[in-house]
Amino acid sequence: MEPLGIEGAWVDTPKVFMDTRGGFHEWFKAEQFRDSTGQGLRLEQANCSRSVLGTLRGIHYASVPPGQAKYVTCVSGAVLDVVVDIRIGSPTFGKWEAVPLDDTTNRCVYISEGLGHGFMALEDNSTVVYLCSAGYAPHREYGINPLDPDLAIAWPEELVPHLSDKDASAPTLEEAGRQGLLPSFEDCVTYRRALAEGIHEEGTEKVGSLRPHG
Repeated sequence: MEPLGIEGAWVDTPKVFMDTRGGFHEWFKAEQFRDSTGQGLRLEQANCSRSVLGTLRGIHYASVPPGQAKYVTCVSGAVLDVVVDIRIGSPTFGKWEAVPLDDTTNRCVYISEGLGHGFMALEDNSTVVYLCSAGYAPHREYGINPLDPDLAIAWPEELVPHLSDKDASAPTLEEAGRQGLLPSFEDCVTYRRALAEGIHEEGTEKVGSLRPHG
């Protein structure tokens, strides 16, 4: 796994083994994940999203704690996956980074607690699956408008964005900040450090294991 330019985000390009039957790859390895991020991946929920060409989902995030970390990959089709730093006080606050995900490279992106996440479908029936560290909880789920002109995310110009009503009416980053809806960088880093220390204390057999938490 390689760190992205935004602290708390990583990308992994797994090795794909091909033969006459097709292909095989390991899209998550606990030991590699733990070595790269310094903590394990808790699993509370697994999601699968299928989107038509041009569908734009996000930018979504959850309040910290507990936030909602995500380990994302595209198993069919192709999407442009985007991580946005919405953490007040972060050195890269307001910055974003895009990673193409598709069923050829099989890249995966890890987005830690407190970061914003979204993606646009580049093909019909693009299917994204992601592992989540916390379950869906409407009272702590928030969004930033993915077309916020100040963020200026470079979505493909040739595609007409297809948004849900909720995402289309989401506040800009500036508006969310004024409303006190954004997490702080310090809180996010402190929370992740506490998670890492707590998982470490569980012992080497459990560190980084992909299992229901709690």
